Amino acid sequence: MAYTDQNTNMTTSSGLTPGMQTYYNRELLRTFEPELVHLQFGDEHRMPLNSGLVMNMRKIIPLEANTAELTEGDPGESVMLAETEVTVRLGQYGEYARCTDKLDMSHLDANIMRKTKLFGDAGARSIDAVVRDELATCTNVIYAGGKTSRAALTSADKLTSVELRKAVRALKKRHAQKFGGYYVAIVGPDTFYDLQDDETFISVARYQDKEAVYTGEIGRLFGVRIVETTEAKIFEGAGADGADVASVIVLGQYAYGVTSWKGAKPRVIVKSAGSAGTSDPLDQISTVGWKMDGFGVKLLQPEYAVRIECGFTA
Repeated sequence: MAYTDQNTNMTTSSGLTPGMQTYYNRELLRTFEPELVHLQFGDEHRMPLNSGLVMNMRKIIPLEANTAELTEGDPGESVMLAETEVTVRLGQYGEYARCTDKLDMSHLDANIMRKTKLFGDAGARSIDAVVRDELATCTNVIYAGGKTSRAALTSADKLTSVELRKAVRALKKRHAQKFGGYYVAIVGPDTFYDLQDDETFISVARYQDKEAVYTGEIGRLFGVRIVETTEAKIFEGAGADGADVASVIVLGQYAYGVTSWKGAKPRVIVKSAGSAGTSDPLDQISTVGWKMDGFGVKLLQPEYAVRIECGFTA
């Protein structure tokens, strides 16, 4: 029996030459990559093709301080480096739309271009959400306003520099390394709105140095580079009296790892009308979508990540 799907869009599509496939993939990446805010701070581990679905990463255990003096000419005993194996399973991600050949009579390339940008945006937000949800599992939590649980937070318990300073203190005490001298905080528009009330906030427009800024970076505060994304985690209705609770992730370097099959990038896949054989007996149905082969993310050094939970101005 032919596969049926009621979610069929009334547009047209066709097959792509290799050159056009490359062009549309490039356009997909142009839309895709600027939205990957959560992904950009991960330690990258590429997996060779044909090596299975599980990637073995290594969590390095920091060395203890050694205050013993060396004896002249004697290096002493060597120490054992400790590491813990952390595994992550690679998965495929993607989405597509079914389209008919009847409605859209405009230029074919324009149709595919619009769809490519649409799927590029959706695909980027999808992969970014996979990373975001993994980061949100970190167990080092600071509740704003002096509260002790998510359920106690109200909209008045806004993000302030106090919570950021506490996160910085926690990361320093755990010897978390910095990104070029700074930790990084990922915030949403609501929490950034409240944070702008702090007079010590330095917007990116006031930077004096020449270093490149991160995707989404909007400023600095107390040794933390602030990065904004519309895809920041929100725990809807989880606060007091059903208040929404925002999640702010503060990171040190090497907190998490991301992996993919070597060279894997998201791509546009277009199937022309008639390519489905007997499933499309009158050459009416085409499909356009995006796909990401072999991607995974895992917290490697959970002590290098802090989650701040707070309310925000409605």
